[in-house]
Amino acid sequence: MNESIPTAARMYDFYLGGKDNFAADRAAVEELDKVVPSTRALAVNNRQFLQRAVRVLAEEHGIRQFLDIGSGLPTQNNVHHVAQKVDAAAEVVYVDNDPVVLAHGRALLVEDERTTVIQADMRDTETIFTHPDTLRLIDFKEPVAVLFNSVFHCIPDSDTDGPMAVVRRTAERLVPGSYLVMCQLVSEDARIRDSVTKIMDQVTQGHWGRVREEKDVAAWFEGMDILEPGLVEVSTWRPEEDQDIPRQLTQEWIEYGGIARLR
Repeated sequence: MNESIPTAARMYDFYLGGKDNFAADRAAVEELDKVVPSTRALAVNNRQFLQRAVRVLAEEHGIRQFLDIGSGLPTQNNVHHVAQKVDAAAEVVYVDNDPVVLAHGRALLVEDERTTVIQADMRDTETIFTHPDTLRLIDFKEPVAVLFNSVFHCIPDSDTDGPMAVVRRTAERLVPGSYLVMCQLVSEDARIRDSVTKIMDQVTQGHWGRVREEKDVAAWFEGMDILEPGLVEVSTWRPEEDQDIPRQLTQEWIEYGGIARLR
């Protein structure tokens, strides 16, 4: 682990008020905020969207298996907290490539037999789906919810390892009735997209993809049944599920996405 190179997971942790971040992460946040000062509010909205999505899938659609890919550092009301509040038998596998996430996650989950964390790149579908800890908890003959929550902007476009390829490989391994939760940072302003991408590519030393447009995200959902209210800025996705949710007030960039059911 190189503490001098910021990671998106630790920057996200800082935005959410966590303590598992380093000076390099905080410096990167300071640079990012010069271009997109609404990012802290955006991070909070995104986290609350994830919690609402898990609660809706567990309560209304009967999902009891969750695979959270690119999960980031543990915080309050993690996926297993939300899912197991609906059903204590719900099982969750967290996946991240940051060793800090692995260490903290394992410490947190040491006494929870229905939850685990594995270290893998989000693009390594084979390792994720065949890992012994994944197979110990997840029965892929039954519906699963796979969460790609605010992670695809961390990888570049590629025919073999870009977001579209990852989505297709993932969908192929899931039975009909499974769900994909997907959102990422988007902006319709080319200057914002270019500026943020330049900053993040520099501070993470190439471990970044790009800020995309809404149409790019929509392409990932093709051929799937999108739950209401469709693909939206995430603070407007089922806001009635959380009366305390702040609305995204600025449009420099937004978290955009939704939930789809596999046919």
